[in-house]
Amino acid sequence: METADLRIALFSGNYNYVRDGANQALNRLVGHLLNRGAAVRVYAPMVPEPAFPPVGDLVGVPSIAIPGRPEYRFPLGLSKENCADLARFAPNIVHTSSPDLAAHAAVRWARARNIPVLASVHTRFETYPRYYGLGFIEPGLEALIRRYYNRCDALVAPSQSMIETLRDQGMNRDISLWTRGVDRTIFASAKRDLSWRRSLGIGDDDVAVVFLGRLVMEKGLDIFADTIVELRRRQVPHKVLVIGDGPARCWFERALPGGIFAGFQTGADLGRALASGDVFFNPSITETFGNVTLEAMACGLPVVAAGATGSASLVRDGETGTLVPPGCPVAFAEAIAPYCTDAELRARHGAAGEARSKDFSWDAINQTVADTYLRLVEAKRG
Repeated sequence: METADLRIALFSGNYNYVRDGANQALNRLVGHLLNRGAAVRVYAPMVPEPAFPPVGDLVGVPSIAIPGRPEYRFPLGLSKENCADLARFAPNIVHTSSPDLAAHAAVRWARARNIPVLASVHTRFETYPRYYGLGFIEPGLEALIRRYYNRCDALVAPSQSMIETLRDQGMNRDISLWTRGVDRTIFASAKRDLSWRRSLGIGDDDVAVVFLGRLVMEKGLDIFADTIVELRRRQVPHKVLVIGDGPARCWFERALPGGIFAGFQTGADLGRALASGDVFFNPSITETFGNVTLEAMACGLPVVAAGATGSASLVRDGETGTLVPPGCPVAFAEAIAPYCTDAELRARHGAAGEARSKDFSWDAINQTVADTYLRLVEAKRG
C-alpha cells in the first residue's frame, strides 16, 4: 500500500476560520497528501469569511460560537448529512485533531466500521481553564481527554517533550512524532528591516524583546507583562515589540505601557516583523510544539522560553537561548537581561538557533504522518 491509496477523513475544530499554528500545520499536511495522490476530505466548522481559503475539500459540521470567545466555534457533532457524506467518501483512515464532539462522533463512526483512527495533538486543552479562574476543573477535563485519546488507535504529537507528557498522563501507548517545519522563504535573519523598526520608534541600537502570537491569556500574557515590569524595575535597557492581535489586546496594552504593538502580521510582513526584533520571549506552556519559537529561531533571534512542552524540545539551553521554569517572572527577567546588554551573546545564540531551524523540512515531516496512516491501515487489514 502507498500514500496514493489512502482515503483520509480529517476532522478539525478550526481548519481555516481563524488562523493559528495548528491549522496551518493541518493545511500543509493536506497539501502534502494531495500532492502524493491521496484522497482527503476535511470536516470542520465553516464561517462566511474565513481567515484563509482551505486546502482540499471542506465539509461544514454543526457548530456554535464559543461564549466569551465568539471568534472560535465549538463543533456539536456530526449531522445525518455529514455521516452520509462520510459513507460516500469511504475513508480507510480517520484523523481527528481536537477532542470535541464532532471528533468523538467520528471516532464512534470509525470504530463501528473497524476503520483506524489517528489523533493529532496540537495544544494542551486541559491547561486552558487555569487562565480563566477555573483551574479546579482541570483534573476532570484531563480525564475526559484521556478517555478520548485512548479510544484512538494512535496519537501523533509535535515534540518529544509533548510525547513524554502524554505518556505520563496515560493518554495512549502508541504515540509518534509529527514535528513542524518552517517556511524559510518567509522566516530568515535576512528579513530584518531597520527602516521598519525605525518607523515604529525602535532605534538601531535598541534591543526589542518580542512577543508573537494571538493575544489571549492562555499564551502567558500575564507572565510576559510581569517579566517586563521586573526588567524595568532593574533598569535593563530594552523595548517591547508585540506582534499579533486578539481579544486580550486591550488588557495587554494596559499592562505594557510604552509597548509597541505592531498588530496582526502575516506572510512576508510577519517574517520582516519577527526578524526585526532582537530577543524572542515565549512564556506560554499551552503549546505542544511552539511554531512561533521555531520561526523566531529561523529569524536569528535568541529565545527565552518556558521549559515546558514544545519549546523544551526546540531551544538548546545555553546554545540557542535559555529555558526557564514556567511561571516565574523574576527568573525570566534574569534570563532576558544578558541578551539586552550583550550584543555578542545575542548574535551567537541567534545564529545557532537559525542553523538549528534548518533541520525542519516540511515534506519529510509530513510524510511521517502519511507513513503512520499506512501503518495503522495495514495493521487493521492484518
